[in-house]
Amino acid sequence: MITTELSKIGDIIQNQREFFETGKTKDVAFRIEQLKNLKQAIIEHEQTIVEALKADLHKPELEIYVTEIGVIKEIDYAIKHINAWSKPKKAAVSLDFFSYSAKIYPEPLGVVLIIGPWNYPFQLNISPLVGAITAGNCAIIKPSEIASHTSGVIAKIIAKHFDPAYIAVVEGDVEASQKLLAEKFDHIFFTGGTAIGKIIMAAAAKYLTPVTLELGGKSPCIVDTDINLEHTVRRITWGKFINAGQTCIAPDYLLVNKKIKKDLVDGLKKCLKEFYGDNPISSPDYARIISQKHFDRLVRFLKDGEVIIGGENQPSERYIAPTVIDNVSLEDSVMQEEIFGPILPIIEYTDVAEAIALINSRPKPLALYLFSQNKNLQKRVLQETSSGGVCINDTVMQVGVSSLPFGGVGDSGIGNYHGKASFDTFSHNKSVLQNSFWLDLKWRYAPYEGKLPLIKKLLG
Repeated sequence: MITTELSKIGDIIQNQREFFETGKTKDVAFRIEQLKNLKQAIIEHEQTIVEALKADLHKPELEIYVTEIGVIKEIDYAIKHINAWSKPKKAAVSLDFFSYSAKIYPEPLGVVLIIGPWNYPFQLNISPLVGAITAGNCAIIKPSEIASHTSGVIAKIIAKHFDPAYIAVVEGDVEASQKLLAEKFDHIFFTGGTAIGKIIMAAAAKYLTPVTLELGGKSPCIVDTDINLEHTVRRITWGKFINAGQTCIAPDYLLVNKKIKKDLVDGLKKCLKEFYGDNPISSPDYARIISQKHFDRLVRFLKDGEVIIGGENQPSERYIAPTVIDNVSLEDSVMQEEIFGPILPIIEYTDVAEAIALINSRPKPLALYLFSQNKNLQKRVLQETSSGGVCINDTVMQVGVSSLPFGGVGDSGIGNYHGKASFDTFSHNKSVLQNSFWLDLKWRYAPYEGKLPLIKKLLG
C-alpha cells in the first residue's frame, strides 16, 4: 500500500475485522498453512530481500542471512509447537471446588498492528508477524519508511502471498503512523525508541489497547579479570559492530576492570583489524549508517572523550569507522543517549560495586552483558541489577534462542516475544470454570442463618 492510499486504512481494518469474525484464523490447520506460506515467500524472495537490505544499510550478505532471513528459524519453531501451544490447558482447583473443572483456553485477540524499526527492517517486522499468525490474528504491518527499500519489498511480498483482509502492509511516513494510531486495534506491537514508544502508548490508551513496546537503552557490558581475553574481545567486537552498531542490544558501553583495561584495548585494536582490515571503509563486511540524520548525531558523539581507536568518518558514504573512546564523562552526550552506532565508550572500575552502582543509577537496559568465569560475581550481578535480559560471556546471541522471552523492563520496554512468548503476547488466556450437576451444596445460598461458623471453618 502506498502513501496516497492512506484514506483506505479504515477499510482495511474493517475488512480484517470481518475476516476475523469468520473464525477462519482460529483453525490451527489454517495458521500452520499460513506460516508455511510465509516461510516459502521469504525463500522465494531471498535475493530481493538481500538487495533491499544492502541498499538500505550496506549490510554484508552473511549478516543478512544470520540476522534477517534467519527469522525462518522462528517460523519453524512456531510450526513445531503450535499444536501444543493452542490446546486448552487444565488448571488445578482446590479441594473446596471438588465438583468443578478448570481450563485455560488461549484465543486470538483480533486485528493487531505491528510497527517495525529500520535497523533490522526485515526480521523485526516478520518476527512479531510470526507470533500474530501463530496465535490466530489478522495483522497490519507498518515498516519503517527510513529503510525504504526493505519496506517496499515487505509490502510486495505480503501483497503477493496474503489476502489483505488477513495480512496487509501500510507504507508511509509519520502521517501513515498517525492515521493508523488513530484507529482501534486489539493489540499494538512496536519496536523502536523510547520517545516514540511513549507516543504509541498514549495513542493506545484512548482505546485501552494493550501494547508490546520493544525499546532499547544503554546496554552495559561488564568485563572482569577472570576471562578468556581472546574470546571476550572477539565476542564484544562482533556484538558491537555488526550492522555498524545499529542494534538495540549491542553493548552500548564497557565497564572494564582497571587491571585488564590495557590488554582489552590492545585486543580490540587487533580484533578490529582482523575483522575489517586496516581500512574498514573498504571492507565488504562492514555496514553503513542508515541516514544522514543518524550519521550527524553519531559524529557529534566523537567529540566526547578521547578517541583511541577509529574515529574516521565519511559523510558521502554515511561511514563511521569502528570507534573506541576513552576518558568519557558520565555527563557527556555519548553517555546520556543510546548510541546506536559503531562507537564504544570504555569506563574503568576498580571494584565491581562501582560498575553495579553506575548501572543501577540509570534507566533499566534492554540487555546486560557480563564477561567473567567467577560464579559468585555472576550471581551477584544477576541479583543486584535489573535488565530486560542478561547474556554471560557473550553478546547479542540471546536474541537467537526461541525458548527465551525477549523484551525490556522499565524504559527499555513492556512485554516480550519470541517462541511461546510471541504466541502468548498475541493471545488472550480465557479462563473457563465448569461445575457438574451431580451435587449442589447449599452453604452459599440464602438464608444464611447458622451457616457462618461453617464458612469461618472453611476459610480458616
